[in-house]
Amino acid sequence: MDFAFDARTEELRAKLLAFMDEYVYPAEQVAHEQRARLASPWDTPRVVEELKAEARRQGLWNLFLPDAEHGAGLTNLQYAPLAEITGRSPQLAPTATNCAAPDTGNMEVLAQFADEGQKKQWLEPLLAGEIRSAFAMTEPDVASSDATNITTHIERDGDEYVITGRKWYISGAMNPDCKIFIVMGKTDPEGEDIRRQQSMVLVPRDTPGVTVDRAMQVFGYEDHYHGGHAEVTFDHARVPVSNLIGEEGGGFAIAQARLGPGRIHHCMRLIGMAERAIELMCRRAVSREAFGKPLARQGVIHNWIADARVTVEQLRLLVLKTAWLMDTVGNKGAHTEIQAIKIATPRAVVDIIDRAIQLHGAGGVSQDFPLAELYAGARTLMIADGPDEVHQRSLARREIKKYL
Repeated sequence: MDFAFDARTEELRAKLLAFMDEYVYPAEQVAHEQRARLASPWDTPRVVEELKAEARRQGLWNLFLPDAEHGAGLTNLQYAPLAEITGRSPQLAPTATNCAAPDTGNMEVLAQFADEGQKKQWLEPLLAGEIRSAFAMTEPDVASSDATNITTHIERDGDEYVITGRKWYISGAMNPDCKIFIVMGKTDPEGEDIRRQQSMVLVPRDTPGVTVDRAMQVFGYEDHYHGGHAEVTFDHARVPVSNLIGEEGGGFAIAQARLGPGRIHHCMRLIGMAERAIELMCRRAVSREAFGKPLARQGVIHNWIADARVTVEQLRLLVLKTAWLMDTVGNKGAHTEIQAIKIATPRAVVDIIDRAIQLHGAGGVSQDFPLAELYAGARTLMIADGPDEVHQRSLARREIKKYL
């Protein structure tokens, strides 16, 4: 395994680092001020659109998509250090470069499984950053950690599908630019194979019977930059049969194909979040004094910073190994490593950010520093895309199987 950056990665890293310094970090406060003056909190601040235009002009666009026809054509190993950089400003940088979830996963699904008509109608405007999208799988009334539990019905009626169900924490759905939902439901609820009961259909936001009921908070945050997380009702919403993605019964397999890259992308960005926390920790330590000496000379602070650095270096190597395996043996071949990073990265980054908050005192929990929001985002990823315990269960079973 050689994790040295190749020439293209080095070039993109240099451009992206400069873009962050010159445009993204200065825009963080500007976006906050502009959002306070918007007619709706879900509208996009003008500076975000300016960032998108500049990123696209510089070729820092759709970096996540390995499909060279639609994206940048980068491998996972090439994309990893770039996603880490965007993770340092998770509210702005992923959106500015059109590399923000859930659009990334939705674009991957459409690129891999959609027909040409679906790609023309929905993938192309998503790739251009003209619209946003949402992925509707999680439900409030069942344990969605087991995707076979979903109860939303997708019933065929002639040339149409009728969708009935309730979803929640549907990321991006509060954004008025969110024009399309990818909805997972059951087309064959009595089927013998519980992993062939589900299908995915494309449901335009303006379809009669689709209601965005409310925004769901995450640790008190509404996550405006992410497009929010909504509760959505589908009340006999009708779409053409041609809106089916792939084949009937293929929804579970499509979901698994979508979630593998999504999990590693989250972990890549989490490392950037940890790096931002370490930077803030060090700056605070050298600028504040307590009990007659700078915080940087307090022994416990040394331990926090040293432990954080060691942890980040370990996590980065594991993420890079996982990216390399996904590139060389495929997502199935990297299954154990994908689960390992999904378990290890959020919990470790939560601990690093928690120490940074502690070092900042009252400032750490305030809106004057990004740490509280970083903490909420990192902690949520111990649940999102499968809770830790599900991945631990699966990983342990694979290990034990070697000895049976």
